[in-house]
Amino acid sequence: MSQVILLGNPGTKRTVYLLKAAGQEGVPVKLLDWKDWERHLPEEKLFLKIDPPQWSSSALGDLGHLTDNYEEDLKKISCMAKERQMECLNTCSSILALLDKRGCKERLTQAELPVTELLGGKELIRDTEQLLEEMKRQDIYQAFVKPVRGSGAAGVSAFRFQPRTGRMVLYTCARYVPGNGLMNTKRLQCFTKANEITHILDELLGQDCVVERWYSKAVHNGYAYDLRVVVQEGRIDYMLARLSKGPITNLQLNNHPLPVEELGLSLSVQEAVRHLCLQAAACFPGLRSTGIDVLLGKGGQTPRIIEMNAQGDLIYQDIYQENRIYRHQAEQMKAWLSAQKV
Repeated sequence: MSQVILLGNPGTKRTVYLLKAAGQEGVPVKLLDWKDWERHLPEEKLFLKIDPPQWSSSALGDLGHLTDNYEEDLKKISCMAKERQMECLNTCSSILALLDKRGCKERLTQAELPVTELLGGKELIRDTEQLLEEMKRQDIYQAFVKPVRGSGAAGVSAFRFQPRTGRMVLYTCARYVPGNGLMNTKRLQCFTKANEITHILDELLGQDCVVERWYSKAVHNGYAYDLRVVVQEGRIDYMLARLSKGPITNLQLNNHPLPVEELGLSLSVQEAVRHLCLQAAACFPGLRSTGIDVLLGKGGQTPRIIEMNAQGDLIYQDIYQENRIYRHQAEQMKAWLSAQKV
């Protein structure tokens, strides 16, 4: 017997709208809860979609062991997939490859695709002093600091430094709470006091972080923006602009979504974005679905990849309208089930 499994979290929008799309396609999907997946994973031939687990902790210090546990689960599933007849929407190895921001960026760079470059190369930047030295060495005075395996803007910080005056500015959702360490507040804040900034950056960089060059983004009606592009099965399924008055555009921070068509981008720029995203997705075998964040440089609008997400398929503007992204995943599941009957 063949079965389609969704490994995820009951009651979330990801789960609800994927199951809705599957129901419309006539595809029976069994939901498997992350809490006890090992005991209930069926033995028969499977098509598996893996959603990210939900974590209750907002402490950035917990991010390391939480992602370690997630990676261990993915490795277990990967071993099972080799032993059994199991096909995944995105393979565990492709999810693991995109969880690692450093490794992902290095692979894109090796493919000669334009990206927001890493400062320091392969050398880890461990504290604020080392960060400032590297920024002075490269003559780059604004950068993003990101936990290498974080998501959803957790710990993401935009840092600007004025070398002549020593003035610093830090935009981040992280805040130091005595007794708890750095916490993800899910609300963007601006810090201007050097001692507060140094404290936050030292805590962040003491964990495993990447530091990326901060490019000025294209502007629309006074808002800086970047793009979220969803690529599935070698085609562009969705493009959305994310507009913000600040440097961090994640939509969960109450930033503004806008259909790409309303930006007035030239056809050549749109085609350059599409081509770049398809090339990037092709760099990762086993990756059928990915959300790619793309920066358009201010003025020239040259596209660069900020990062990729193997589970970046939840777009509210889509699920509340066409539900196109999950419908196309349901079509893949339906095609797989049909092939098993032949």
